[in-house]
Amino acid sequence: MPKPNFTKLSVLRREGVATVTIGNPPVNVLDVPLMGEIRSFLSSVRDDPQTRVIVFESADPDFFIAHVDMTLIDDPKAFDELARDASKGLNPFQAFGEMLRSQPQVTIIKLAGLARGGGAEFVAAADMAFAAEGRAGLAQCEALMGITPGGGATQYLGHRMTRGRALEIVLGADLFDAKTAERYGWINRALPADALDAFVDRLAHNIAALPDGVIAAAKQAVPPADLREGFRREHDAWAGLFARPAAEKLIRGGLDVGAQTKEGERDLEGLLRNLKTRVGLDTL
Repeated sequence: MPKPNFTKLSVLRREGVATVTIGNPPVNVLDVPLMGEIRSFLSSVRDDPQTRVIVFESADPDFFIAHVDMTLIDDPKAFDELARDASKGLNPFQAFGEMLRSQPQVTIIKLAGLARGGGAEFVAAADMAFAAEGRAGLAQCEALMGITPGGGATQYLGHRMTRGRALEIVLGADLFDAKTAERYGWINRALPADALDAFVDRLAHNIAALPDGVIAAAKQAVPPADLREGFRREHDAWAGLFARPAAEKLIRGGLDVGAQTKEGERDLEGLLRNLKTRVGLDTL
């Protein structure tokens, strides 16, 4: 099987487990090249019987996937090619999550740092996710940019937890620590940071060592929910808000004051909450 040439991913294959390490400095924003490489990898192993489990991790201990690249507001056609490949009824971001969710292999997220927006949606789309206590964090902070999530979060969260908790995440727009995310059902488990690697490695290899047919049978017996109608509602809500002037002002303003830099991303929620005062967006 030909191996794709990646610049933002490194892949280690061992005993049925493919460990995919994401490296897109400075904070692993989910830009078009990174989305393309992840899609290419998933396609390349989809029919590979030697790959039974896929583990996603980050080369940066502080950031898993920051969020969708905010600079794409200046390139509205950047996702045209991905949009052409998206399944009917899905926007490119929803199709990205659904590609992961429909993967025949078992997909596991090893979350040691922060994941927001599209990064948090990627976490929720995987079969399983495990996070480091005291280090990992999850947020759907889109509301602070004048929009709602548009890559599956409203549906993934609504399926995983109560409506009230999903609305708390989407409208509260705060960063959730690993223990709270576990309690809400956003992830499988929060683990001590020094135990995360060994736990995920053991679980992944135990699953990969199962007899032929067991993984496929289990995933068939416990299928992902059909969320197509919800995705339509989500996209309409997101697109309607994205077209408003407030979203553009907030996204551009966020970039001006440090979004997508290491320092700015450490407290992105605080940065965005203070944005109106700091950059004088009095018309919002």
